[in-house]
Formats: sequence, C-alpha cells, structure tokens
Amino acid sequence: MAPTVAAEATAAAAAAAAKQQHTGKAAALAARDASGHLAPLTITRRSTGDDDVAIKILYCGICHSDLHSIKNEWNNAMYPVVPGHEIAGVVTEVGKSVTKFKAGDRVGVGCMVNSCQSCDSCDEGFENHCRGIIFTYNSVDRDGTITYGGYSSNVVVHERFVVRFPDAMPLDQGAPLLCAGITVYSPMKYHGLNVPGKHVGVLGLGGLGHVAVKFAKAFGMKVTVISSSPAKRQEAMERLGADAFIVSKNADEIKAAAATMDGIINTVSANMSMAPYMGLLKPNGKMIMIGLPVKPLEIPPFDLIMGNKTLAGSCIGGMRDTQEMIDVAAKHGVTADIEVVGAEYVNEAMERLAKADVRYRFVIDIGNTLKSSE
Repeated sequence: MAPTVAAEATAAAAAAAAKQQHTGKAAALAARDASGHLAPLTITRRSTGDDDVAIKILYCGICHSDLHSIKNEWNNAMYPVVPGHEIAGVVTEVGKSVTKFKAGDRVGVGCMVNSCQSCDSCDEGFENHCRGIIFTYNSVDRDGTITYGGYSSNVVVHERFVVRFPDAMPLDQGAPLLCAGITVYSPMKYHGLNVPGKHVGVLGLGGLGHVAVKFAKAFGMKVTVISSSPAKRQEAMERLGADAFIVSKNADEIKAAAATMDGIINTVSANMSMAPYMGLLKPNGKMIMIGLPVKPLEIPPFDLIMGNKTLAGSCIGGMRDTQEMIDVAAKHGVTADIEVVGAEYVNEAMERLAKADVRYRFVIDIGNTLKSSE
C-alpha cells in the first residue's frame, strides 16, 4: 500500500474508532449543501472525557461567518455543517480532572474548541494563533471527527476552551461577545486602543462595530463612527454614545477629520480603498483590520510611509483574553444588541443577515425552541 493511501486509511480507521466514543446525541440544525438551507438533524457528541465540560446550550448567536460557511463561500465546507460559535448555556457534567467548572455553572464557548496546547502560542495564551487550532464547527477534531457547532442542544468541550459567564452578564446578550466581543477587544488591547482620552475610529456600524463602540466608551476613549449610511448617525451618537459621526462618502467630513485619530478598528468586509481612511490617522496611527474583504486590499505605499502609519490585522483572541473580555464587559455593562429568534426562524434570519437587516446580532433561543428531529 502506498504511504499516502496507508496514511489515509489509518486516519479513517482512527476517525471510525473515535465515533464509537460519540455516544451522546444532540438535536441540531444543519446545512447539507451549498444552498445553505438549515434543517433538523440528529448528531452525536463524544462522551465527557476527563478534561471535558458537557454543556446544555441555551442560546447561540448567528455570526456572518455562519452564513459564509453554510453556503461554502470560503470553499471549505464539510457537509453536513452545524454552525454556531457564540454558545451560551449551563454545565451539565464535568470530567474527573476538571477544576474550573461544576454542574450548574453559566458558561460559553466561542470560536475554537481545541488546539495543540503545547506550542509557543498556546503556552503564551494565544491559542487562536496555534497552527493546530480546532474551530468550533466545520473543523477536524483531534480524534478525526468533524466538529459541530452551537446550533444544537448540547456540546462537549475541553475545559481550557470554556468561558465562565459572570452573574451580571445575560446569556443571550453575552453570547455574541464570544466572537464579536473578543474580535474587537483583542486588537484594542494589543494596539493601545484602550487608553482613556485617546481617539479611536470605528469603521462600519454593524455586529462588530456596535460592540467596538461600547468597549471604546467603557475604556474612556473618544469614539468616532465612520459609516456609509447617514441614517446611522442618530443611532451611533444618541444610543451607543459615540462622540462623533462621519459619513464615509462625504469628502468634506473626511477632510475635516484628517489626522485626528490614534487608531481605527476597521470592521468592514466590503472591498474599498484604504487611502481615505488612512488619512484620518495621526502620525504613528494604526488601522486594524478585523473585517474580511474578498479582494486584495488597495493601499498606496505612501499612505503608510508618510506619517509612519501601520496597517495590521487581528483574529479573535486567546482564551485568557476571552475570559478577561467577558469580565470587563460584565463590569461595564457591555452587551450585544440582539434580536432573539426561534430555531424555526433561522433560515429567515440568514436571509435577513445577508441583507444586513438586523440590529445588530441574531441570537437563537436554543433551549426553548430547538426540537429533536427524531
């Protein structure tokens, strides 16, 4: 047998053996093809291992990544796909080696459920940078099985990747923070955009942007929202507390704000020229990308060199930072603005999400509305 064939056979055998350890069942919503239509499916979950935490899922946020994944827009879908990486619920069982959690605890699970746990990144608390990261869904787990996400009734996760919810944090409003929250919190922390009195721009006011505004205000910063939609001015300033608002298509407003910002959190996934926005930065200012445009970025080198400016990216955060983020959010009353929907409404929610017709995150009431397919 050729080495490649032998390796594939060994992997298949290991996955088959692992499935025998998946003795638990869960109700789920799954996409079976690139239509992205979500329908009931009964899935299996592994037995609770020594280091595992078993969780009854009560809420799961809907992230734009879920929409990309179920429609295979990133060309990596392994159907059936059970999406969901903004999971909130309660602990039902823990393994004998678990020390941080007990049955009844209010917990959450974000974008990842495992990593190698031994590389430099993992040792430093940045599991999100591990080359062996295992995502919460549509990923190959360490036992060779495919991970299924939070559009399901329960999940079993290694305790390292479970976050404790403070009593002050509502589960439904807190669930989206496990993706949107850490996605904006981490770059603000590591790029010095959490200092009182500094001026940060938030480019795009949606699921990520509205949380970025709330964290920035909690840090005591001056916040300017930059949006293509003039209709969001009142929302940004009166309800979310932004100090200023710029219509990105208004050249006069852009010019008036030139060289005033210490940093910009760019949440936009649409393709656009970076030049006008780099001009908003002070010398040594930073633009941090957390949106994912499909096409390569357009930016003249002079816009970086003149003023010693930085264009950087950021991808979620490690588990230590995720717990810290939830604790800070609870302390300052930072939650996601949500629309709670039933499991039966999830396909309509996806259609609305594709049209940006939500303020600002959908959250599925898993505990009360997800029914078994059997």
